[in-house]
Amino acid sequence: MSVRPISLDQLPAGLVWRGARFAAPPPSGRPSGFAALDAVLPGGGWPRGALIELLCEQPGIGELSLLLPQMRQVAAPRWLAWVAPPWTPYAPALAQAGVPLERLLWVAPERPREIRWATRQALLSGSCALVLTWQSELDMAALRRLQLAAEQGATPLFLFRRRRAALQPSPAALRLQLDVGDDGELSVRVLKRRGPLLAAPLRLALPDRGRPGNTRFEAATAAPRRHRTRARFRPGLSAEAQVALQHAVAGPDPAPARPAGIPARIDG
Repeated sequence: MSVRPISLDQLPAGLVWRGARFAAPPPSGRPSGFAALDAVLPGGGWPRGALIELLCEQPGIGELSLLLPQMRQVAAPRWLAWVAPPWTPYAPALAQAGVPLERLLWVAPERPREIRWATRQALLSGSCALVLTWQSELDMAALRRLQLAAEQGATPLFLFRRRRAALQPSPAALRLQLDVGDDGELSVRVLKRRGPLLAAPLRLALPDRGRPGNTRFEAATAAPRRHRTRARFRPGLSAEAQVALQHAVAGPDPAPARPAGIPARIDG
């Protein structure tokens, strides 16, 4: 009995999965604000309720501009949480970029264990639209806890790490390597996504970095650290209660008066 070969395209749909395609339609994502990036992200945007790693060698290359469209959309009663940024957020630059300062929750713990704990609490609270955190030295167990907290809280977590973290396995749904591109562009290489591999990096134009009247956004948001009064981020309190606690306990930095709408800050 002779066997006649057939093309894979002739087989019924669903019997064959090609590595260059998604095995199943991914859940819809949150549009990033960059069409070229959305075109390669599963679901057409940032994954919802997931750990997203952004790897760059040093801050200030455009990594925050990449998230500006998301940060601008945060509205009451939700919060935009920044946990342990490597510099003091600079309110005038953030306001000029369109970030709602009254919704910015700045958490400044000192020790790595406290940073991880504060990040998980922000995710699990259900009060944050998105959470940003800066942590480089994390083992697999810590990464899994962050991923689970993002899933349980249905909140995206953007984790900024050094490029060497790419050598470490990660449960993140998405890993992007960020580099300086030509003409003020940001080079974005997709190291991991829930789908087929993507070999070539993307080149994204970041309009906010060259806008007249606006200094380079990443540099402008990086003010030197100042003396900080200490108000504990306490377990069991809602985000609103934490903010009230901060305003009641923490005094202003020993610096000139800052504009109205300064982000809430909780030191650890």
